[in-house]
Amino acid sequence: MISKWNYLPLTTEQKKLEAALAQRYASVPPISELLVQRGITSIDEAERFFRPSLRDLHDPFLMPDMDKAVDRLNRAMGSKEKIMVYGDYDVDGTTAVALVYKYLQIFYSNIDYYIPTRYEDGYGISRHTIDEFVEQGVSLVIILDCGIKAIEEITYAKEQGIDFIICDHHVPDDSLPPAAAVLNPKLLGCTYPCTDLSGCGVGFKLMQAFSQSNGLDQSDLFGMLDLVAVSIAADIVPMTDENRILAYHGLKRLNSNPNTGLRAITKICQLHGREITISDVIFKIGPRINASGRMQSGKEAVDLLVSRDNTEAYNMARSIDQYNKDRKELDKRITTEANALLDAQSDTFKAMKSIVIYNKDWHKGIIGIVASRLTELYYKPSVVLTFSNGLATGSARSVQGFDVYSAVDSCRDLLENFGGHTYAVGLSMKEEHIDEFTRRFEKFVADNIKPEQLTPFTEIDAYITFADITTEFITLLKKFNPFGPGNSKPTFCTRMVMDFGTSKLVGKQLEHIKLELVDNTSGKVINGIAFNMAKYFNHITSGKPFDICYTIEENKHATIPNAIQLLIKEIHIDEGVK
Repeated sequence: MISKWNYLPLTTEQKKLEAALAQRYASVPPISELLVQRGITSIDEAERFFRPSLRDLHDPFLMPDMDKAVDRLNRAMGSKEKIMVYGDYDVDGTTAVALVYKYLQIFYSNIDYYIPTRYEDGYGISRHTIDEFVEQGVSLVIILDCGIKAIEEITYAKEQGIDFIICDHHVPDDSLPPAAAVLNPKLLGCTYPCTDLSGCGVGFKLMQAFSQSNGLDQSDLFGMLDLVAVSIAADIVPMTDENRILAYHGLKRLNSNPNTGLRAITKICQLHGREITISDVIFKIGPRINASGRMQSGKEAVDLLVSRDNTEAYNMARSIDQYNKDRKELDKRITTEANALLDAQSDTFKAMKSIVIYNKDWHKGIIGIVASRLTELYYKPSVVLTFSNGLATGSARSVQGFDVYSAVDSCRDLLENFGGHTYAVGLSMKEEHIDEFTRRFEKFVADNIKPEQLTPFTEIDAYITFADITTEFITLLKKFNPFGPGNSKPTFCTRMVMDFGTSKLVGKQLEHIKLELVDNTSGKVINGIAFNMAKYFNHITSGKPFDICYTIEENKHATIPNAIQLLIKEIHIDEGVK
């Protein structure tokens, strides 16, 4: 599906800010525009943006209930209580558990961790797990990346003499569980400056507050920021404010001295010895950690992340890598089956603004991925359901700009449970409610989604020419890392480019184009790669001009150090950008 290219020119006020920044970056004009787009208003702010500092982290005690959480944790450790660190089975949850467990274990031995299974326990905390904790003598549970809606379960735990410290970042309901402390930057009325922490990020803030309250050197805690960076990237939280600082220093740790488990995964991913980026975490490291919870048990991921033995960690990483390979096969098969279901009802489906499909035989651990694929393919909010533990259980994903959480929330009376974010929600219901849920979900989407939200679009950050792509420009562009929502990798547009005469088809089926391009602003020949765009090859090699939108990437296959290439996102051949 060809997307619309959107470019939002700077406002009059933004142009004034750009002019001020241009005093510092006059030799690289696009940089000032990119900074203003990211809310940078002064040269001092720009320098802090380019050099994120741990000194700029917010005081953890600005988060409501943080003093209660630290006090309860200190009392538990002082009286030798059994502490359980509990978390979700995805990347965010498992990295959060690994971080909190590893850090507290430095000072305290009566501590353990627990990850529920997706298939037996389900999401969040359950009564039977609480009963197990009672038998083990647990009196304090630190629950991470879940728990904010577990009112009945935590009430039951309190009756059994177990306190909870909740560290969550999912959207809460009006009522909260009766926990000893509830740490969540999304709580109504919460004034904590960074509202979009990952679950692991909230756990980190608890550990930071614990460290400060006890006068501890924080170097051990900062040495675990590689785990926080992985959670931020994999959970796709905004790469702004505190998240940017944590991800920046976490990536540095991941590239210099990662924890034993992450080092083993980077070797499995063949990333060892090269600079690891946020993209590597999203597409290589994260899916392998996630595969453990999708295919088997998320506890295996935590076992890996807390391991201190290189051989043991490598063997565990190999097992998790196999889970990921199995996951890919299932993903491919179920996505094919889902598309076949939609094709079979194409007349009805075309008229609908959303997708809700159900197959009781689909693998529960894969349906979230399939929902994402359907959303990308058809550009509609999508819900994919399967059958598990007596309920239709599923995942919802959304298109840019549409709040799928609100759409699911509008059907809450039909649901047994749900929770999540603006763009991703988990839910469960009785089978007999699926038809009514489908009808009401579709009605909410149709009534609230804007027509432009049903059409894919590519945001253009700046128009540039090949003359703008200088060494200084590339050096400063690298400092915009790490990239993510709120600080996306800049997408550029260059108009009226032409083939230098040496572009060629590549790939097993000649489906890609290796480009060598020129424009009329310089004598530079710029390399590029256009994946799955062979249909444009005849036009390109005919010598006619065309427009491209692209990101600028390091060419890891080039023999020249620091070589770059354009990663072509789209080509327009008939008309310019509108």
